[in-house]
Amino acid sequence: ASGVVEEVGTGVDGVSVGDRVAYRGVFGGYAEAAAVPAASLVPLPDELPLDIAGGCLTHGMTAHYVTHDAHAVTAGEWILVHAAAGGTGALVVQMAKLRGATVVATASTAEKRAHAVACGADHAIDYATGDFETACRDLPGFDGFHAILDNVSADTFERNLRLLRPCGDLVIFGMSSGPIPPFDLQRLNALGSLSIRRTNLKHYVLDRGALLRRAGAVLDMLAREKLRITVAGVYPLDRAGEAHEALKGRRTIGKVLLRP
Repeated sequence: ASGVVEEVGTGVDGVSVGDRVAYRGVFGGYAEAAAVPAASLVPLPDELPLDIAGGCLTHGMTAHYVTHDAHAVTAGEWILVHAAAGGTGALVVQMAKLRGATVVATASTAEKRAHAVACGADHAIDYATGDFETACRDLPGFDGFHAILDNVSADTFERNLRLLRPCGDLVIFGMSSGPIPPFDLQRLNALGSLSIRRTNLKHYVLDRGALLRRAGAVLDMLAREKLRITVAGVYPLDRAGEAHEALKGRRTIGKVLLRP
């Protein structure tokens, strides 16, 4: 969420009434006002609208750790990004491109694949109805992915493993299709010494210094228009249920916002 500080508790330093801030990881954001620990607040650049900051802080920091830490993308790598038209996926595509990768994106509709390409993907593939594994192998110059960045999980898991090159990384940062069944780690050896990371943003912003560094990097990219943000819809708070139905029905491209 994002907003303007209205009151500051006794003994709080570094936050003042009138500051424009955003935060994540604190329950109660569906409200006109929220009591938030000062250590969770991130100051916002003056030029960045509250809607964009509040809507993209979590997704932006997720995309940042996925491409900078869980797998540090380097120039020339082949990277596969699943669900690439969503709020996080589109930012993962853009950050991987900013780091010089060849990015292959998957998405479930033609409109979503066009959006992924507009965000910088070099190739866009249908993973909902088509065979994305075969489509990836047919790409010119393809010789396995250095990393696959995935928030789909169960539905894509086995094919992901077959598409990685030796010593490749599978980074799982969500599970929209459900959890992965029990898995024999010895298979990673036979498949080429692969690595799998199951990650969560909270472990990449464990202290305030880490939070400010990661948030600052994302907000700076947004302020300098290095990242493209698409807002799929803005709903008043009393229509939050409609926003959830749109997300559940996979009818959105980009971010959905609630405005009290």
